[in-house]
Amino acid sequence: MLKKNLAIAAAVAGVAGLLLSLPSMTTAVNKPATKLANDGRAKCYECHDEIKAMKEGSKHAKLACTVCHDKLDAHMKDPEKNKPVTIIDQALCGKCHKSQFESFYKVNYDGGARKEKGTPTGRSPMQDKLLAPYGFTFEHNEPRGHAFMVIDQFAVDRFQGGRFQFKDGWKGIDKTGKVWDVLEDKGVDYKLKQSAMAGNPTCIQCKTSDHILKWKFMGDKDPRAKWDRTSNVVDVAKDTNNAVGCIHCHDPHGTQPRVVRDGLIQAIERDTKNNIFSKNGTTDLKVISFRDGFRKIGVMKKTDSRMMCAQCHVEYACGGGTQWSDGQAVKYADPRTNHFPLKNVLQLLKHYKETQNFFDFKHAVTGARLIKFQHPEAETYAGSIHDKAGVQCHQCHMPKVKGKDGKMFSTHGVIKPKQNIKAACLGCHPDSTIEKKQYEMESVINYTKGKMRKAEYWLGQLIDSYAAAQRMGVTESVLAQAREKHEEAHVLWEYWTAENSDGFHNPGLARESLTGSIDASKAGVKMLNDAMAVVMKSEAKK
Repeated sequence: MLKKNLAIAAAVAGVAGLLLSLPSMTTAVNKPATKLANDGRAKCYECHDEIKAMKEGSKHAKLACTVCHDKLDAHMKDPEKNKPVTIIDQALCGKCHKSQFESFYKVNYDGGARKEKGTPTGRSPMQDKLLAPYGFTFEHNEPRGHAFMVIDQFAVDRFQGGRFQFKDGWKGIDKTGKVWDVLEDKGVDYKLKQSAMAGNPTCIQCKTSDHILKWKFMGDKDPRAKWDRTSNVVDVAKDTNNAVGCIHCHDPHGTQPRVVRDGLIQAIERDTKNNIFSKNGTTDLKVISFRDGFRKIGVMKKTDSRMMCAQCHVEYACGGGTQWSDGQAVKYADPRTNHFPLKNVLQLLKHYKETQNFFDFKHAVTGARLIKFQHPEAETYAGSIHDKAGVQCHQCHMPKVKGKDGKMFSTHGVIKPKQNIKAACLGCHPDSTIEKKQYEMESVINYTKGKMRKAEYWLGQLIDSYAAAQRMGVTESVLAQAREKHEEAHVLWEYWTAENSDGFHNPGLARESLTGSIDASKAGVKMLNDAMAVVMKSEAKK
């Protein structure tokens, strides 16, 4: 299935350093004994029998350990003192998997760059008003391809005052590759006007594989870990040089599909029977803990790109915040700053309020306790028509195409289906046409955007009504009720500015949520207007 769905052998960028203490894998298939080549593998296997169980018989069986690891002689002389050097770089994988590597770095010029969501034609035209004073109001862009995911995170006005800029200015906007070949650090004293100082180490872990040997499970402090949730974000950024690597989704030794993102693994382990990826009460993920709990990985028997993509494409808490219960700060030492709910929009307010006791910021006008969502594609897609039909993310976003060598492979550029209807849709809908599918897709998007605009309008009305009521002297008890309506309406709306399909991943959920936001805002407006009418009537009698 892996070959059929992803057409890529797993990344060669090995992580044996991570697996030094792996227990014997129960998922390994007993294979007949084979004569090992004289390339040093047999010596490594004397200590790493679990690696042998994974590697021998796989597509990477013939690769010598030295392909991905250096300084092995010193390691063998004193294993505890001398750790092997592990090469974590997509370019190494690209030597064998050229088509996949090249497609990953291919620029989609139709997608555009630095497309601000908070503009009249963006996803959230009223963003500045509705998210004030949060850092995302300084710059919050539509995403580009995965090759830019670290570059664009660092070169944005809300990240560290804009100190990281393109070396070649606007001419370098389409340059891909090593982060610090593309960007430069202007220095600690450099700060752009109208910029914010946001950024945290947890968020960076989604966008790169560079720290997989340096970050303990969940980002907890550990003498063996170079970085943790409380680390200086600039230091972590300067140690980050590659976008998310092959090893995020492909085990380098046995070529099995896998996940490494700690928050996702923790969320699945919380409820293996009923999480959004489970089928018939079980989840195809063997979670393996190693080095005394330093890290965990999850290995699958079959490809499930819903989980593989959910390492990043989910709502998760990664920044500091505040407790609902008592207003106390939630700082980065708190594990709630690396948390995956795996809940959809209708469940999240209750989850954060009652289970996590966490919110991100207070609104500048109403003081409502608001949550800023990330990119909740996985939980939006769960339970949708396509999900129930068994369609996975890669079938629409990584379809098979013909390479320069004439062979078919799954593109790793991660396409936008609405720009690639033939490749993304017609394989499952052969009786349809490009024009018809484009029309259907755009109709869902147009309808959802209409509801998003209405939800924004009524949230704006609620904020304006609150300000007027406060000036007029409406009682705090009424204002408190209005703030609760604001909190409810915000969650049901803002989720869809962060989710990147404009409702297409789950049109029914989008409609239910956005109309619920409108209802909550209208109820808050009526509540405030009624209270203001009472005040005006009382003033008139004086």
